Amino acid sequence: MRQATVLATFMMGWACALPAFGEPSLREIARVEGTPQIPGLKIVYLTPLGNPTDAKWKNILVHQTEGPAGSAKNGAAEQAKNPTRRGVTVWVETDGTVYWATSETAIPTQSDGANRNDNKYIDNSKTFHAVTKDNSIGIEFSGNYPDVRKPVTAEQTAAWLVLVRFLQERYGIPPENIYAHNWIDFKDSRYCEACELATLARKLNYIPTPVSARR
Repeated sequence: MRQATVLATFMMGWACALPAFGEPSLREIARVEGTPQIPGLKIVYLTPLGNPTDAKWKNILVHQTEGPAGSAKNGAAEQAKNPTRRGVTVWVETDGTVYWATSETAIPTQSDGANRNDNKYIDNSKTFHAVTKDNSIGIEFSGNYPDVRKPVTAEQTAAWLVLVRFLQERYGIPPENIYAHNWIDFKDSRYCEACELATLARKLNYIPTPVSARR
């Protein structure tokens, strides 16, 4: 029920936020280098974007981590200093602010690249060596301290449903290639890490512009 309500609210809000005549579309914004601003999203670039064709992302991998408010901003700042450290490319703060930390071609160390195939807790036979740090752009939602079972904030969810469409369009990623951390590797029995976020994103069923139609 919560997912359906969130999705319906987002769709109504997104319809109101669609660009006016003459303003750039999401398709156009997704091709921009530098620091493109996305309607309905507050985004801070610690590292500007380059040419999207230089990035080799095939999947979107969503994470959640414990931490007080402000920890996503701090995590992004540390990631920007050391892009390949354990972490992700994009961080989302509790107030919905998105921090783009690293170059699109940098490969942070996120999860363990789905390098487990024991299927001890989940069936990861289809993602083993298929959804990895090398081909998956990682998004971190921080702030559910001190209870990891606490869902992300409404502001984070709203930001995600805009951000994920931008990422899909920029890199040509279909909805079925959006994964929660827990779908590729078991982490914590207390909660399903990022499962609700990934499910909501897939339900959007956003289909990016085909590569053949891109300029």
